[in-house]
Amino acid sequence: MKFQIEDVTVYFPYDNIYPEQYSYMVELKRALDAKGHCLLEMPTGTGKTIALLSLITSYALSKPSNPIKFIYCTRTVHEMEKTLAELKLLHNYQLQHLGPAAKILALGLSSRKNLCINPTVVSAENRDSVDAACRKLTASWVRQLAAENPRIPTCSFFENYDKFASEAILPPGVYTLQDLRAYGKEKGWCPYFLARHMVQLANVVVYSYQYLLDPKVAGIISKEMQRESVVVFDEAHNIDNVCIEALSVSVRMQTLEGATRNINRMAQEIDRFKATDAGRLRAEYNRLVEGLAVRGDLRNTDAWLANPALPDDILKEAVPGNIRRAEHFLSVLRRLVQYVKGRLQTENVEKEGPVTFVASVNAQAGIDQKMLRFCYDRLHSLMLTLEITDTDEFLHIQTICDFATLVGTYTRGFSIIIEPFDERMPHIPDPVLQLCCHDASLAIKPVFERFQSVVITSGTLSPIDLYPRLLNFNPVVSRSFTMSLTRDCICPMVLTRGSDQLPVSTKYDLRSDPGVEKNYGKLLLEMVSVVPDGIVCFFVSYSYMDGIVNSWHETGLLKEIMQHKLVFIETQDVVETTLALDNYRKACDCGRGAVFFSVARGKVAEGIDFDRHYGRLVIMFGIPFQYTLSRILLARLEYLRDTFQIKEGDFLTFDALRQAAQCVGRVIRSKADYGMMIFADKRYSRHDKRSKLPGWILSHLRDAHLNLSTDMAVHIAREFLRKMAQPYDKTGAMGKKTLLSEADLEKMANGNLGETMF
Repeated sequence: MKFQIEDVTVYFPYDNIYPEQYSYMVELKRALDAKGHCLLEMPTGTGKTIALLSLITSYALSKPSNPIKFIYCTRTVHEMEKTLAELKLLHNYQLQHLGPAAKILALGLSSRKNLCINPTVVSAENRDSVDAACRKLTASWVRQLAAENPRIPTCSFFENYDKFASEAILPPGVYTLQDLRAYGKEKGWCPYFLARHMVQLANVVVYSYQYLLDPKVAGIISKEMQRESVVVFDEAHNIDNVCIEALSVSVRMQTLEGATRNINRMAQEIDRFKATDAGRLRAEYNRLVEGLAVRGDLRNTDAWLANPALPDDILKEAVPGNIRRAEHFLSVLRRLVQYVKGRLQTENVEKEGPVTFVASVNAQAGIDQKMLRFCYDRLHSLMLTLEITDTDEFLHIQTICDFATLVGTYTRGFSIIIEPFDERMPHIPDPVLQLCCHDASLAIKPVFERFQSVVITSGTLSPIDLYPRLLNFNPVVSRSFTMSLTRDCICPMVLTRGSDQLPVSTKYDLRSDPGVEKNYGKLLLEMVSVVPDGIVCFFVSYSYMDGIVNSWHETGLLKEIMQHKLVFIETQDVVETTLALDNYRKACDCGRGAVFFSVARGKVAEGIDFDRHYGRLVIMFGIPFQYTLSRILLARLEYLRDTFQIKEGDFLTFDALRQAAQCVGRVIRSKADYGMMIFADKRYSRHDKRSKLPGWILSHLRDAHLNLSTDMAVHIAREFLRKMAQPYDKTGAMGKKTLLSEADLEKMANGNLGETMF
């Protein structure tokens, strides 16, 4: 369908549109017109992605004089592929209406591991090994040697791509990662470097959060992006954690031992070069004297990760004299590693700010703040001079230099925490030094400043007013949408007690109470006998899940549950979990029914949908608070309180309930779907906790369902399932319209359709 929103003709590839999609587009357009940032919460399963894509691409088509670039950030490769598939459908629809004028170039960009087509490289086991294997074949010095000695292996795909140089371009169209690989195979070109080159020219780019938020990656991939760009962070409820992780570094004993090995190897390389090619080291020294830390004309293949500090915080001056010579720099690194090793041998937990730490490094190891700030650039320069290709072997020294650069650059918003062991396993020594960033606004600040519009959107952004404070920005639009439904297909319930009227909760003093464990087990047992197909259970942590499943096994409850449905469990091993999920789906498909045990904040809670018969009921056992004794969390809470005046309790509750909402939101993925949500913890009945759930869940939570026992919940479930089994009208009966046609939208524009909305 095709309709107008003010001066923009929106092309939407379906015959009908949900009212909330239309409202979403109107708010989004307001933000784009104002050239400002916005926060939009839209219920899951209401077509958020297609609404975003059709409005922003149509907006760009309506303003051909000043073209805007559209950067869409997702969390996982799976989401990236889904987004590009939607965009392909939309693009074909726009081509039907507009012809060649609608042509755009849209592509996804991912790591070499997902794009490489050279079988020898892509067979390596992890991402770092694939990157290193690629450098071994494509680094400029390797290719120079190969030109003289044909026996040295190179990558034929990269050589072909390089031969065509500027002529190697992608024709207009929408390319998923699979399409890029297929195009690369057909032409014999390297898809990874082709995509890297085309990102600057594309109208729409879909890639991971890290490519914009992590300075090490953004410095290489995204630094050329134009200001007239609209950036969308989809599923962005955890964006503050992504920002914090981008600027945090952990150093363990293994890191330090690896770094020492790296330094020894670099020392051998330096000695070898001194004997064979001393001029190369002298040329690097002269370049550093002139203040050029890294050669400006670096080839794509040679570029390593960029500086871990944010672009505005990097010193634009020459490398200090005392680390210009390669051997002097190595001796500084040795002293730094030795100093950190000494600090890790403590028996008590230590916490200090970067300023104190830098002063202590200066006093004890003779390394001043300026030398620390330049560690990263100096290491990068040295690795290029020594022509090192196996970068995966040098991750340890890179971590140390990341740490040094960040500690030397920032004085506020960071803490250094040294823990001799993990508190949950105090008898196992595992010392770790963590540089923790507490301020999420640091990493995202360059994004807000560089691009004209940034859209942060998700199904769970409640309470929405906390995000501008956490990320320190002023949105021009901040809005939460409800879900328009023809029938009540969501049934949330708060279960506060078992059938024996004992309260249930995962509060610390109650969680291991045998009465609570038994009541949780009885609840599940009752539900598996009533609810058909798939049931998903979320626990607050792996350790709690292990404990409670063991106790159910000992009391024979698990055996009884398994008579009704098969049980599958998420583990910390990705392969095992994937297998468990596949078998869970098989059990649901063949009618046997299954229960899936999962953990809040785990991989499944974040990215797997349990739509249709794969999830008819989700049970959230407890409130998934973070581990509140964690030193890192306590330091962050203190910083949030002092800097942004956010109370500890408010932040912890907000964080736990966005995770709970994320877990239960997995069951509804479209309006034709239906599912029940049970919040099994007496604390959910308190208004201060409950009110932080998203509006679209709260609007279905009746007062009568706020304080249930197990037998009442079973009765409500039976009634709900009976009601859902009746045939229903998708377009909307009883005067409620949930699907709008073009004619309806025209009436709305003329103001005659107010009463049929919602």
